[in-house]
Amino acid sequence: MSDAPSALHPIPRGPVPEAPPAHSVRRIDVRIDGQTVSVPEGATILHAAREAGIDTPTLCYLESLAPVNVCRVCVVELEGSRALVPACSRKVEPGMIIHTDSERVRLSRRMVLEFLASSVDVSTAPEFQGYLQRYAAHPERFGASAATVAQAPKIDNELYIRDYSKCILCYKCVEACGVEAQNTFAIAVAGRGFSARIATEYEVPLPGSACVYCGNCIAVCPTGALMFKAEYDLRRDGAWDEARQNRTDTVCPYCGVGCNLTIHEQDGKIVHVSSPLDHSVTRGNLCIKGRFGWQFVEIQPAPDGQKSKKK
Repeated sequence: MSDAPSALHPIPRGPVPEAPPAHSVRRIDVRIDGQTVSVPEGATILHAAREAGIDTPTLCYLESLAPVNVCRVCVVELEGSRALVPACSRKVEPGMIIHTDSERVRLSRRMVLEFLASSVDVSTAPEFQGYLQRYAAHPERFGASAATVAQAPKIDNELYIRDYSKCILCYKCVEACGVEAQNTFAIAVAGRGFSARIATEYEVPLPGSACVYCGNCIAVCPTGALMFKAEYDLRRDGAWDEARQNRTDTVCPYCGVGCNLTIHEQDGKIVHVSSPLDHSVTRGNLCIKGRFGWQFVEIQPAPDGQKSKKK
């Protein structure tokens, strides 16, 4: 006789799975610029400031990357602390009293911005330019050629260029290429002190490196040191104009992952592709197809027996 259950007497269903109860998160009260803010335990001062509606400048910080504390633009004054503290990484503690716009803070931010702008080209960094105006920074007082790191752009592939004369060593590209996102490790920090620079392994050309051309380093670069080749060519010809560009959100057509894209179009042509940081699938990251594989849009269908042509 078979031990199989009878269809007339089905096996009763087991208990319905339930999600575990959410852990309660302790809230911490801190005082920022005269107002009390309640934030979750483990939050940073930067997070608390944003909760309070306070715009704190950042250059090396990005929500999707671990803070590296190198630009020092986000420093704030913490009562009881001898030195200014970085808001992007310092965790809040009960009873903290923080000043984000004191004269000491403004002076520190102004000096950092002046040092950076006097040594690198920040002409393609609109956010940086806004900070210069906001803090009345005058980098020209250090001289027109003070400690400049001007060098020719590295153009060794058709997808993106590297112009390290615009690099402020924020390390965001290194983090995006490493464990924070891509895990390719094609670029890293080489040298020390004044010789520190972003480079491929053994300074080889990009096509000979471990780069997979995902372009995630371009997406996080705050100064334009890493740039689409298409954008670089348009800027060189004086044709780049963001005021004439339309942006359209869509889904990448190459696979079923569902990566979101923002298409930047100028004069009927795609000139740039980005991905939103707040998207749950991509978090700003894409692969080579999503970032660069849009040339097929510009190919016109040709009559039978003839080759297709680009628009």
